[in-house]
Amino acid sequence: MNVLSSIFLGLVQGVAEFLPISSSGHLSLFQYFFGLASPEETLFFDVLLHLGTLIAVFVYYWRDIVALCKEFVRLVSCLFSKEKRRQMKRLPPKGRLILMIVVGTLPLFVVLPIKGLVEGLYGNATFVGFALLATGCLLYFSDRMKRGKKGPKSATMLDALLVGVGQAIAVIPGLSRSGSTISVGMMRGFHRRFAVRFSFLLSIPAVLGANILSIGEAVQQGIDVAQLPAYIVGTIVAAVSGFFAIRLVNMLADKGKFGNFAYYCWGIGAAAVVASLIFR
Repeated sequence: MNVLSSIFLGLVQGVAEFLPISSSGHLSLFQYFFGLASPEETLFFDVLLHLGTLIAVFVYYWRDIVALCKEFVRLVSCLFSKEKRRQMKRLPPKGRLILMIVVGTLPLFVVLPIKGLVEGLYGNATFVGFALLATGCLLYFSDRMKRGKKGPKSATMLDALLVGVGQAIAVIPGLSRSGSTISVGMMRGFHRRFAVRFSFLLSIPAVLGANILSIGEAVQQGIDVAQLPAYIVGTIVAAVSGFFAIRLVNMLADKGKFGNFAYYCWGIGAAAVVASLIFR
């Protein structure tokens, strides 16, 4: 892999990870039609690319993350103090948000047994194309629903669980993780900005967990030290492009233009299906 390839893959990962257009679907199609080296071929690079997008989330939402960490420490301290437990009649908004992230992460454990089956779909361009068409439909209809008002104070654990189900289903290549989670949040009545915020905060344990599961396999596969400069460049590109992609999603969702990505997904999905049938 050369530096130009790593820059391109880092850009695709950073942009498509947060824009609701499916990074896995795009990387799969680029590999299928252009033979471009994909992260799946170099697992260590895949881990680094996801680390780059994770850095983007940490930088953009650093205030939220620091506040949640402080609240988590406070809640743990309450467990060992009867007086503090008596004073805390109900969970504060930040405490509820922590619990919502935990609940929303649980559905991912259900898909772990079929991880190998899901990975086998990456090479099926026809399937990925239809999945992108489905992503477009989801975006189109979710953006045309009535604006919700739910936030950390009023959202329920059932809401969080259903958003988590959307995240779990989106492990399928071609289905956008951010598109699925944000759309489900909107359908459940989340305020648009909170739907985006919760989606990206929910991605933190998901990406961390996936990387922890992959790091051992990546080390066993071997790390090509000669490729490290290209890997690092790709990771930086993924982090920087990911940061601006998060900013763009927040802006478009707030303006009610989130569903505009549906037309892009339909175009790419239809082109992928037609091309895969012609060049099979």
